Amino acid sequence: MRVPWFSAVLAWVLTLGLAACAPLSRVTLLPDADGRSTAVQVQGASGVQQLDQPYAVAAVHRTGAVDRAQTTADAVQQQFGALLSLQPPGVQRFVLQFEPGTAMLTPDSQAQLPSILAQARALPGGELVVVGHTDRTGSPQANDVLSLQRAQAVRALLVEQGFQPELIEAVGRGEREPLVPTEANVDEPRNRRAEIIVR
Repeated sequence: MRVPWFSAVLAWVLTLGLAACAPLSRVTLLPDADGRSTAVQVQGASGVQQLDQPYAVAAVHRTGAVDRAQTTADAVQQQFGALLSLQPPGVQRFVLQFEPGTAMLTPDSQAQLPSILAQARALPGGELVVVGHTDRTGSPQANDVLSLQRAQAVRALLVEQGFQPELIEAVGRGEREPLVPTEANVDEPRNRRAEIIVR
C-alpha cells in the first residue's frame, strides 16, 4: 500500500513533536485524501506494528517495544490543527464516459464537460493526467490502443480549452483497472471511461 508523501512527513513531524515525552516516538497514520488505503510499518528495537487504519497510532518506547493504539480525527485536529492546515490540496478526479468501441464521449459526459473543465481550472494543481480505460469487450491489445486514444481525445479537449499541453499527460490502461470487474467480453459502460486527475 502507498503512503502519501504529506501524511508521511506529517507523521514524522508529529513524532518529533512528541519525542520529548514518553514514549520515545509516536506515529499517527492519517487518511489519504482521495480515499485510498494507506499503511505504514513502525519498527522499534524489539517490536513492530503495522498501521493500516486511519488514525492508528504506534508508540515506540525507550525499551524498543512498539505499542499500537487508536486516536480520532477530532483529537488529531485539536492537537495538530495548525500543522494540518498546511496540507496541500488533495488530488481531484473527474470521470468521463465513452460510447462503446470509440473515443467519442457519451452525450451525458459531453454535457458535464464544461463543469468539469471549470472545476479543473479552479484547482491549484499544476498538472493534469488523463487516464483512459476500456471495458473487456475486444482483445487486450485493441483495448490498450483504444484506452490511449480516449486519453488523447480528452487531452485534446483540455488543450482546446486553454490548458497548457506540456502540463497534461495522456496514458492508457486498457482493461486492467475496471471500476466494475467483469468476465471477458462483457459490455460494462462504467468501465469505458477516462479519468482526469488534477495534482
